[in-house]
Amino acid sequence: MGKSTNITWHDTTITKADRHAQNGHGSCVLWFTGLSGSGKSTIANAVSNELYRQRINEYVLDGDNVRHGLNKDLGFSEYDRTENIRRIGEVAKLFVDSGKVVTTAFISPFRSDRDQVRALFSGEEFIEVFVDCPLEECERRDPKQLYVKARRGEIKDFTGIDSPYEAPESPEIAIRSDQLSVEEAVQHVLGYLQDKNII
Repeated sequence: MGKSTNITWHDTTITKADRHAQNGHGSCVLWFTGLSGSGKSTIANAVSNELYRQRINEYVLDGDNVRHGLNKDLGFSEYDRTENIRRIGEVAKLFVDSGKVVTTAFISPFRSDRDQVRALFSGEEFIEVFVDCPLEECERRDPKQLYVKARRGEIKDFTGIDSPYEAPESPEIAIRSDQLSVEEAVQHVLGYLQDKNII
């Protein structure tokens, strides 16, 4: 399928700065990355809940949920994973442009894919949150029984088992989810947003 060529970018009348002024806060993407079972979705949703409580315009883009709709045509090959992240990066950019603080929870195992998404954003709008949890602990938790299935060979190309996870080298935020409670992790993220005057 070829690329569309007869298209023109149209600048909107209401700008991102206008939305920031109306909202009383900035916008950004909190890109939670880590192994399956590390706690990405749990922490991302807890952050979103606290932002909502503080009347911050926010939204959560969760990996599993997006694969039910926008990306339901994608599998888990290396190409499909890259396309999955590319698409969600573009969606996250739209949310940030709309003035929201968007939290995403995706394994996003490849540094090059995360860097490609980072390049979509300006300034400090892209905040990489590495939810760092040892593989052994993720396997112990295994909330979806995915590691069990991967070890039995029922799931191929599973990150951490037979497909690599490339940990961030210099994330804006690093959370050791095997050492911090969810509440402590949330406060760590909110503290960063406050320090950067986003909220």
